[in-house]
Amino acid sequence: MTQAERDAAHLARCLELAAQVPGRISPNPRVGCVITDRRGRVLAEGAHRGPGTAHAEVAALEALRQKGRSARGATLYVNLEPCAHHGRTPPCAPAVAASGVARVVIGALDPVAGHGGGARQLRRAGVRVDVGVAADACRLLNRAFYGWAERGRPYFVLKAAMTLDGKIATATGQSRWISGAPARELGHRWRGELDAIAVGRGTVEADDPQLTLRLPGARIADPVRILLDSHAAVSPRARVFATPGALVACLRSAAPRRLAALRAVGAVPLLLPADRRGRISLPALARALGARGVTSVLVEGGAEVHASFLAARLADELRLVVAPLALGGQPGRSGPSWLGGRGVTQLARAPRFAPLAPPAVVGDDVLLTLRPLW
Repeated sequence: MTQAERDAAHLARCLELAAQVPGRISPNPRVGCVITDRRGRVLAEGAHRGPGTAHAEVAALEALRQKGRSARGATLYVNLEPCAHHGRTPPCAPAVAASGVARVVIGALDPVAGHGGGARQLRRAGVRVDVGVAADACRLLNRAFYGWAERGRPYFVLKAAMTLDGKIATATGQSRWISGAPARELGHRWRGELDAIAVGRGTVEADDPQLTLRLPGARIADPVRILLDSHAAVSPRARVFATPGALVACLRSAAPRRLAALRAVGAVPLLLPADRRGRISLPALARALGARGVTSVLVEGGAEVHASFLAARLADELRLVVAPLALGGQPGRSGPSWLGGRGVTQLARAPRFAPLAPPAVVGDDVLLTLRPLW
């Protein structure tokens, strides 16, 4: 095995370690670390488990210390640049330099202003530093973190469960359940990984969802609940307000009495400007959420909400669960599609997408994970 192949294999293991940490760790990224000897044999591993806990590099160095081993002369692999700033924990770069490692292999640099510089510090300390091994895979794992850090807004994931012909319900509105139990459980895992979940008022009125996380045995906080409701017309008795803290994105012109009714049940109105069609400005919503530290949002619809995010070019990823069902129906007498809006009149103007991952079988359903080609 060449050195390049060995580096790629150990970086792949860093990504495995990072991905295995369950639940939500934002606003921090997912990071794994592997320490090897001069022959490439693994000495210790570590992973970051969330805000306030040891970073992956420190965890791996501590695991090595507990084995009674020294890092002197070793190689340390990590998928994100060791930090050089004081946050909830001390900076990692000085600890890595002090450990005596001879070489550090970094997958990708830290995009957060003021957090980077670890690679430079390590080089100044005499450590050999190589950057960019498996960089694309490292960015892909932390794509929400990079999107938030570089654009100041959340990474929006549009999610829908549909039939083979793209329907999300029958002509009479029946939608439970289009997808199978394994796919529904996967959807709840996503709620436990992403910061927030967003739906439109129509979804609340039709389904009265709680928008909570329901996974047996999971010790993960519910996502931030976001309701898109231009005029704040939703009923304060909706189940989404059963616990305080739900955000209601609405226009600045929303009736004060409606806003007061929402505040009375613990909801938090986000007063936003209107777009050219008189609806909530989604770019303004994105900026408001980013300022609140929301790094990722699972957008569960409905069809008009999905269309609005696509039209605003705020759909960073699609996760479409396709069930082996076909509903059919003639125009005007069939069930709704997962995507609404005005529709396109020319194929050349249709949004196009590319796979982010291969199609995956989830029970009897198929998961498509796509990114837009803007």
